[in-house]
Amino acid sequence: MNAARAVGLLFGTAADAVFGDPRRWHPVAAFGTTAAALERAVYRDHKIPGVVHSALLTGGAVAAGIAVERLGRRRPLVQVATTALATWVVLGGASLATEGTAMGRELDASDIAAARERLPNLCGREPSSLDAAGLARATVESVAENTSDAVVAPLFWGAVAGVPGLLGYRAANTLDAMVGHRSARYAKFGWAAARLDDVANLVPSRLAAVLTAAGAHQTY
Repeated sequence: MNAARAVGLLFGTAADAVFGDPRRWHPVAAFGTTAAALERAVYRDHKIPGVVHSALLTGGAVAAGIAVERLGRRRPLVQVATTALATWVVLGGASLATEGTAMGRELDASDIAAARERLPNLCGREPSSLDAAGLARATVESVAENTSDAVVAPLFWGAVAGVPGLLGYRAANTLDAMVGHRSARYAKFGWAAARLDDVANLVPSRLAAVLTAAGAHQTY
């Protein structure tokens, strides 16, 4: 990893910590809109259309990243700026920390109704049947999983492959969230998105587990 890429990743991480997600015209939201439109055009209850859907969208994100990366070739300041911007766009650490902290406050105050209302911001579990302990477990598990998805994995792929890695990972992860679950509609169509996300997270998830364990060891 060259110095310009490393500095760009650092600045982008700092921007996420300070500013959180972009408030308007978020590129990930625009990607989701595009993905939904393409799904309507190509959807069939079969794996092959799902492969096409994932390949076009993830490949398009990687291609856009390659084009951006070329702008910074032999121009370190441009590479720093484009890497920082891409990093800020794809990270979600600040939003995750905000939601986790807010959930902690509501559980500390024994406001179960408010905690149940907030849980869908963190995960897809049905909150109505969860008590305080169940809500706490769901929050901890979701924060741990999403720390890998929203922070560790994007930075890993950014370090490995620069802007194409950042954009490609976020595309794969977003598609998994949209179509990668085992519902009647997506069991076949979403297979490719789910497998791609599994592969993209194979190393980062293990790295996140190591970092989490190290942090817990230091705490105690």
